[in-house]
Amino acid sequence: MSLSIYRASIPVLIRAFENLGAVLAKAEAHAAARNIDPAIFTGARLAPDMHPLFRQVHLASDSAKGCAARLAGIENPSFADTEKTFPELQARIAKTVTFLRAVTEAQLAGAEDRMITLNLGTREANFTGADYLFNFVLPNFFFHIATAYDILRHNGVEIGKLDYLGRL
Repeated sequence: MSLSIYRASIPVLIRAFENLGAVLAKAEAHAAARNIDPAIFTGARLAPDMHPLFRQVHLASDSAKGCAARLAGIENPSFADTEKTFPELQARIAKTVTFLRAVTEAQLAGAEDRMITLNLGTREANFTGADYLFNFVLPNFFFHIATAYDILRHNGVEIGKLDYLGRL
């Protein structure tokens, strides 16, 4: 059986979001158990020039929904990027996963050869669907997911590699 663009994208993105949701839940519980303002965690960043945790979740969401929409040739839903609390971030993840689950394998049939054009500030980038997924979306998406995990781990939330990977 060959690997379809659908199997390489939608289930992978959903699984990572489910794992991120579980990590955020552990962080929220950690804050409550230690009487720490949850905004300390959601506003934390690894370096002064990096985005805080809440923005990492926004960017992962934007990357995933943009991927699904572009590969399926459908409209990319616009989210407000106002979520900053753990419950709001969980709702953002849930909304993104709901959108991803609505994209069907049939909609992505042949998407590996579909031309994808992105406006990246002052330049334009053109990809085949396969190159877009494997060389742009997945590295970018997992950068933001891993950075969110790293922010929480760095700030003392008791999470480990298996939390990032999820249930195998």
